[in-house]
Parts: sequence; structure tokens; C-alpha cells
Amino acid sequence: MNRSIRGEKIFFDNKSRAHFITLLEEKIDLLKQRVLAYCLMDTHYHLILQNTSGRLSDFMRQLNGQFGMYFRKRVGGAGYVFQSRFKSTLIQEDRYLQMAIIYVLLNPVRKAWVTSPWEYEWSSIGEYFKGVNSHLVDNRFVEELFETKTNMKERLAEWVNIGLPVSDTRLGEVVGDGDFVDSAVKRFDRRKELEKSDGSEMDDRKFEDAARLIKCFEAEKGLKIEEIDTGNHRGKALRAELLVLLKDKAGLTYSEIATFPLFGSLKYSSLGMLYRRAKDGCY
Repeated sequence: MNRSIRGEKIFFDNKSRAHFITLLEEKIDLLKQRVLAYCLMDTHYHLILQNTSGRLSDFMRQLNGQFGMYFRKRVGGAGYVFQSRFKSTLIQEDRYLQMAIIYVLLNPVRKAWVTSPWEYEWSSIGEYFKGVNSHLVDNRFVEELFETKTNMKERLAEWVNIGLPVSDTRLGEVVGDGDFVDSAVKRFDRRKELEKSDGSEMDDRKFEDAARLIKCFEAEKGLKIEEIDTGNHRGKALRAELLVLLKDKAGLTYSEIATFPLFGSLKYSSLGMLYRRAKDGCY
């Protein structure tokens, strides 16, 4: 999220909003970020995205900087347009990601601009459940997350007056359960220690290569993953074990894992359930 300096109205007409959306689409393509939701308000905007390229800072700097130049050209004046560096919040997948998306989409309702979020033109709500792929947001991922448009509507109706369960930590704000918050803070601390030891900055996510992990998994189990028969208990256990490896050690998201044929028949919600059961020792 980023807010204008001194609460100035920066999205002051539809032309300025459309220009920001055009810039957003350009930067998504250029810097390979994956946007799940957005909402433009008068003085600020919200984005929910996955830092798929590890270049989030570049993405935000270019987006804010170029919109700032556009704003000054149209309105005049000098100086910064946005009040500070963007504010970021780490979000856990599954229901916490659902909550965050709903929270963002409900911004115009909380401001009493509209009575229904579906009436608001300048959010991503119109990108979901329309039967085609969006050029701007990963609507298919969000649709799998909520499963049906009815489910999304129900969440929107339920959560109008509910805030996000945000935890303030050493790494910043985090939305998730206690285990997720703890692991995120520990990872942050490890990264800082490594930075001190070698004097370099590192990305938060240092994961193993997925292809290498699969190759080692196949060598250890003595079979190719396409040979795994999930019709029996052993095959289900192997699939669950590989799922945990790909998520925890390769850092893949459920939608990325679903691209592997072994997991292709499972819905997003099923992958989340399978992962949690596998972590608990149940297949």
C-alpha cells in the first residue's frame, strides 16, 4: 500500500486512475510480479501481489515514480507525491490470503462510496469469475482460492466490518497464524545474520531448485513421479511428501505446484488440506 503525501487526492479523475492501471500492467509485464487484487482510492492504493521475480522494490519504485511524474505534469507543483516508501505486509496463504483480498476489495464500501463492492469500477473485483483470463490479475488463482463466486460473495458480506489480524514483528506487519508469524520472523533473523556475515543483501526467500528436489526425490524413492499411483496408500503418501518438499524447500505456491501432473487433478483448496495433513503426519 502507498498513500499520497499530506493526504492529497492523487486519483482525482478516471483518466488518472486509468493511467495508473496502465502503468501497473506495464510494470507487471516488465518486472514479473503476480498481482492477485488491487483497489484504487482517492489518496492511496492497495495491491496484493506475489514477489515472483524478487524485484518488488524495483517494481514499486518504478510504479510510484512514473505515476508521480504523471501527476506533477497534470497538476503541477513539485516534490514527492507519495508520503514514504511503500508499506508492505506479509500474508499467509489459504484463508488469510482470502481475508486480505476481501479486505482490499471492501475499501470502497467501508468509505461508503458504494453499497456493494461489485459497483466499484476501480478495483479488481470485476476481473473474477467472468470466464476469461485477465491481463492484469491472476484471476484463475483467486477463483480457485474461493472456489465459487457465491463463496466470494458470502465472504464479502461477512467481512464488511472485520479488520485484518495483523501482527507487528521485527520484519514488519504479518497476517497469518502463530506458526506462520514465528517462522517468518525466524527466517528474517537468519537472513539478517547472513547479511552481517557476508556483507551482502539477500532475498527473504532462499529456496532450493524444484527440478533438483524432484530429481533427488525420484532417486531416493526409486521411481519417477509420473509413475506414482495415487490410487493406493503408498502413492498418496509419496505425493503428500513431495508436496511438502516443493512448498517448504522449493518455496512454490499451490498454483505452481498444481502445474505438475501429479497434482494437476487437485483443486487449490485440496492442496492446502493435503499439505496441512501431511505436516501433521496424515495422508
